[in-house]
Amino acid sequence: MTNEELVRSYWRAYRTNDRDAMTALRDPDWSVEYPQSRERIRGVANMQAMLEHYPGGSPPRLDEPRFVGGDRWLMTPVFTVQKIVGGGDFGWGDGFARYPVGSLWYIVALIRVRDGKIYRETDYFAAPFDAPSWRAEWVEPMDAIEPPDTMT
Repeated sequence: MTNEELVRSYWRAYRTNDRDAMTALRDPDWSVEYPQSRERIRGVANMQAMLEHYPGGSPPRLDEPRFVGGDRWLMTPVFTVQKIVGGGDFGWGDGFARYPVGSLWYIVALIRVRDGKIYRETDYFAAPFDAPSWRAEWVEPMDAIEPPDTMT
């Protein structure tokens, strides 16, 4: 399985809440970081326990992600290009999460692969917001981005 196929399989398992598949795709030393809340979750057992105790039940999973990566370059969420050292072991995906209260959040996940497994993740969550009027002169409005209903 290529790294891209691995990441796509991982996001598909994440979206469908297939915890066995997620576990099988993760490195034994897997961890995920949430920089916005300054948290790190080490290991599958901690992630599963956290999801089991999520208020109102586990949040709905991600809609169709897009995978971007490659052997040399990666576009980060702040639109800067970083050189990736060591080949195609880094990538990122973006998607959506809809929480039990109905709010829609954009998600960007930076993913590192090691030995054919998901090794490290860094996830960023962002709520949509209205653009400030002061910059309207220099920007063009975009249509709202809605999550697709199904994965392809």
